[in-house]
Amino acid sequence: MSSGRVSRHARVRTTAAAAAVCALTAALLAPQAVAADPPPYSETYRPQFHFTPEKNWMNDPNGLVYYQGEYHLFYQYNPNGNSWGDMSWGHAVSTDLVHWQQLPLALSHDDKEMVFSGSAVVDENNTTGFGTTENPPMVAIYTSHNISTGIQSQSLAYSSDRGRTWTKYQGNPVIDIGSKDFRDPKVQWYAPTKSWLMTVSMSAEHKVRFYSSKNLKDWTQLSEFGPAGATGGVWECPDLFPLAVDGNANNIKWVLVVNINPGGIAGGSAAQYFVGDFDGTKFTAEDNGAYTPPAGTVVQDFEGTDFGSWTATGTAFGAAPAAGTLDGQQTVAGFDGKGLANSFHSGDATTGTLSSPSFTVDSPYLNFKIGGGRHPHQPGKVLADFEGGTYGGWTTTGDAFGPAPATGALPGQQQVSGFQGGGLVNTFLNGDAGTGTLTSPEFTIDKRYVNFLIGGGNHPAGSANPTALELLVDGQVVRSATGKDAEALETASWDVSDLAGKKAQIRVVDGNTGGWGHINADQIVLSDTRAQPGAQETSVNLVVDGQVVRSATGSDSEMLDWASFDMRPYAGKRARIQLVDMNTGGWGHILADRFTTADAPAKSVVQRADWADYGKDYYAAVSWENAPDGGRYMIGWMSNWDYAGAIPTSPWRGAQSIPRRMALRTIDGRVRLTSEPVDSVKSLRQPSPATATAGIVTNTSKALIGPAADGKALDIEATFSLKDAERFGLKVRTGTAGEETVIGYDTTTQELYVDRTHSGAVDFNSTFPGIQTAPLKAANGKITLRILVDWSSVEVFGGSGEAVITDQIFPDPASQGVQVFAENGSVTLDKATVWHLDSTHG
Repeated sequence: MSSGRVSRHARVRTTAAAAAVCALTAALLAPQAVAADPPPYSETYRPQFHFTPEKNWMNDPNGLVYYQGEYHLFYQYNPNGNSWGDMSWGHAVSTDLVHWQQLPLALSHDDKEMVFSGSAVVDENNTTGFGTTENPPMVAIYTSHNISTGIQSQSLAYSSDRGRTWTKYQGNPVIDIGSKDFRDPKVQWYAPTKSWLMTVSMSAEHKVRFYSSKNLKDWTQLSEFGPAGATGGVWECPDLFPLAVDGNANNIKWVLVVNINPGGIAGGSAAQYFVGDFDGTKFTAEDNGAYTPPAGTVVQDFEGTDFGSWTATGTAFGAAPAAGTLDGQQTVAGFDGKGLANSFHSGDATTGTLSSPSFTVDSPYLNFKIGGGRHPHQPGKVLADFEGGTYGGWTTTGDAFGPAPATGALPGQQQVSGFQGGGLVNTFLNGDAGTGTLTSPEFTIDKRYVNFLIGGGNHPAGSANPTALELLVDGQVVRSATGKDAEALETASWDVSDLAGKKAQIRVVDGNTGGWGHINADQIVLSDTRAQPGAQETSVNLVVDGQVVRSATGSDSEMLDWASFDMRPYAGKRARIQLVDMNTGGWGHILADRFTTADAPAKSVVQRADWADYGKDYYAAVSWENAPDGGRYMIGWMSNWDYAGAIPTSPWRGAQSIPRRMALRTIDGRVRLTSEPVDSVKSLRQPSPATATAGIVTNTSKALIGPAADGKALDIEATFSLKDAERFGLKVRTGTAGEETVIGYDTTTQELYVDRTHSGAVDFNSTFPGIQTAPLKAANGKITLRILVDWSSVEVFGGSGEAVITDQIFPDPASQGVQVFAENGSVTLDKATVWHLDSTHG
């Protein structure tokens, strides 16, 4: 249960509209037709075969247990609104894991506690005394979050009527260690010791603790596991279960699932797992975390007494490599040798850059170690970064701009800060006396925002003597910005979505010779996301032709970890490495070391970890106890704490994934947790599927079958045979304004991927658009895909279920096309079948 990350403040509507209505004339108050809200479960983005509550906020699945023919799904629920808060347990039941009946609220918050995540068991032997052996109780074990103190403890509630009504135990809590980060108990019956086993998270410590009890009330601590694997965020919602390896009942291993937020494989929330053994007391993982990176040629190890040929701007990096931890800093670890780049000089308040000389890319990969703050570079199309010592194709008039960008403050000027890299526009060249203009070449507006940094004088466009940055369309000023009478550059943005497709220019104007009669500007970028004011990036960037083409950031940790840039697309080009610290807030620094060119990529701890799903939207994944066939079925919350509160759905917010049957399989010599949709999904398939004609696809994207395959709720199976195409696959929900969700395979990286950059509404959060990847090797030269498409999601199962990507999407309802594509070569489509799926809402 993630708490404290989502605002609990409800949006308050003003009464201004009502007041305006009162002022209308009686004639305008005549009865008029009012568009009715759509019926429940028919709203624009409403999933048709994934569970959602009829209304209000939902997150983690809880209390997963099978009893008397019903699968129970409890879930974190706000009964009072469509945002996180008043956490309680909602409830639904199913006989087949796809058709769900929503039941009344099960466990409610009150004035003392919120009911956070947990599990449920059937107490067959009535060990609790809450029922009888003839009518054993169902017992919920949940985290009680004390509203006044923030303390999290483990509590019980019980039901004697198949989970329809519940009573909280008068002796609660049953475990209280006085911690604010002790949550999400998963309880099961452990037959060898005839006792209950609890797996619970010590979330901030990146540990899982195990307890034992004979009666669910009195608990004894057994052991702890962790930290291990990915630790870039809190550990939550653990689960522990045994599975046969490759179906061999004589080879049983245990799986420990640990959900993590943030710090997942795709960013933000994710479900990590460990394979190992549980001996009744402790869990031991097979992987001990040891790692040796690929060999290569070290190009910068920061072992010298200075930065050598690398150049620094600002003060963040100091005059030379750091010898480790700086004053006021937590202990820095994980660097090689004696030195590293560390931008914590004078704390987080300083900014600056550290850049390598320009070099020709002649190696496939650049591997390096990175740590520090998690403040990623925001991608976009750079119109100008004013690096490289010239204005490029920009033209000047007057004498304010000089022949080249400034490199910081000019003579007589106060300190200039907030610009990126080594150059900026600064018209203080002759003090405030100079005037002139600087105008960009013409460009096409093909993204929603123009982001930029601006400082200097406050003299708006349109005033007699402006100091302004202007956007020109057809020679007319359509957007403008000015400084705040300050030398510090600040982030600003223009929403230019209404100007899409138009030709435009940027013009910097200094027409003022009085006080603050100058303008500072830098980093003018076209982007699909609005730049956030204030905090800026702490990153390591690869810059080619003035564009940041690869970027990495820290994980809010002083422990350095391996990262890698794929440089193959830029072979033969000139490039430079740039370390950027533009952040003065918390974790506003970057650490880097051991830049090495190599033939293979280094892998970070996150990349080396095992993940149940590689998408952005699979979290709090836990499994059902007591499944009738001994199967292990898992479900996850289909969202991500990075943007869960901002997704554009109403009157509900939050969906659960399709339940998945889990297995352990030996793949490429390693035991991996695999998943596939539960078989009952096939019961939703409509008869007469659409079938594609087998054949070769070359350098094209075209309709897979035709209108017969188009739809918003689909089950697709496809098999491809590799030829020479670099990338190939399927596109779904294609249509309106170029919308598409791309599900592909990259032969150069041996990765399955989902690209939702143009999947529909993506602008509600900067971390939402992007590409998710999962490692997947071809089997006998073939790639097999199973794709579930719903009204606002895709779930992609690759290979034998070892590569799974779950992503939300929010396309226009009219975008329903399905296409096959191949890039840079050919692929053979062996077969593809598309079933339309019936809604489970009746």
